[in-house]
Amino acid sequence: MTTPDRILTQHALTGEWLSTALPLTDVEYGDELNGPGSLSGKLEPRLLAQNPMLLNPGTTCIYVESAGQLRWGGLVWDARSQDNTLTIEAAGWSSYLQKRHDLDGNYGGRGPYTNTDRCTVIRDIWAYAQSVMDGNLGVVVDATTSTSTIGTLAEPHKSLPWELPVLGDVIDDLVSGDATPDYTCATAWNAAMTAPVRRIRLGWPRLGARRTDLSFASGENIIDPPEVELAADEYAQVVIANGGGDGSAKRRSISAVRNGRLRLEHVLDLADITGTDILATRAAAERAWRQTLGTVAEITIRNTPAAPFGAWQVGDDVYTRVHNAWTSYTGWCRVVSWTIKPQATGGPQAVISLRPSSSYQYGGVS
Repeated sequence: MTTPDRILTQHALTGEWLSTALPLTDVEYGDELNGPGSLSGKLEPRLLAQNPMLLNPGTTCIYVESAGQLRWGGLVWDARSQDNTLTIEAAGWSSYLQKRHDLDGNYGGRGPYTNTDRCTVIRDIWAYAQSVMDGNLGVVVDATTSTSTIGTLAEPHKSLPWELPVLGDVIDDLVSGDATPDYTCATAWNAAMTAPVRRIRLGWPRLGARRTDLSFASGENIIDPPEVELAADEYAQVVIANGGGDGSAKRRSISAVRNGRLRLEHVLDLADITGTDILATRAAAERAWRQTLGTVAEITIRNTPAAPFGAWQVGDDVYTRVHNAWTSYTGWCRVVSWTIKPQATGGPQAVISLRPSSSYQYGGVS
């Protein structure tokens, strides 16, 4: 996974291959937890002028193939020229739903939903989007099930056509909590190696795993001293979880510690939750990461046996050790996104965004 063998482009509706070796330079691509991920690169404008069908933003799929495997896929959204450079911007499959709305209500009559698995609703949204003429992107959504539900008898989850909800925003809301499913975009060749499989991977209670076989470490594979965040803007050792209800009947749970620091508070708005036990769990999880200063948000690594490119994925917890003149940090960190730079100066690099694993509450009911 160190260098892209090929960049390929394809018509999103017809499946026609437009290019099987697009000469992009400065390529960067990667995946994202609960988001589409992205790709960027540069092309000489004359190449597009000679064949304008190579790239048609909004209807062209673009792929990265390395070592015979498709490592990334998505839709080209932007191509603009300046001087002798054409810059390409693309995003993964879920970005398509940011351009789609519920015109019929309840995702074509599939709802409303009462105590329904959020994974089911996500699949229904994709099924609705791809059932409309010229709307079938060919995305397959995992059959994963969860115990995280949405809608109640008193307040079913509805999608109202006159509000024209953005389908991508609805899915973002469905995966936004601590005890909700995860998703990421994925692409691979089919068994015959003739056509791409465009996929939404769903994970419950999480995507990824605790990887005891990998590590990120200074002097081993981390190549630049990472920035360590010592900021109190997000700090709090008191978290107030506000749940459902009105006025004096509103549910509330407070998680607090005294640690010799000035008291700082954070309010967690969870209006859809009425269970006090769930509110307490969410408040405790929020406080666990908010009272930690000195976290590492991003690292740049080389391809080494400690964490080979392609061995980790979004959602994985990897033990991280950062030691430099400013800090000494060790702990489990979750990979929330990654970007491969195969043509970086000095050799391929991966930029990995991290978040302390303690900031996530896996499982439970939201």
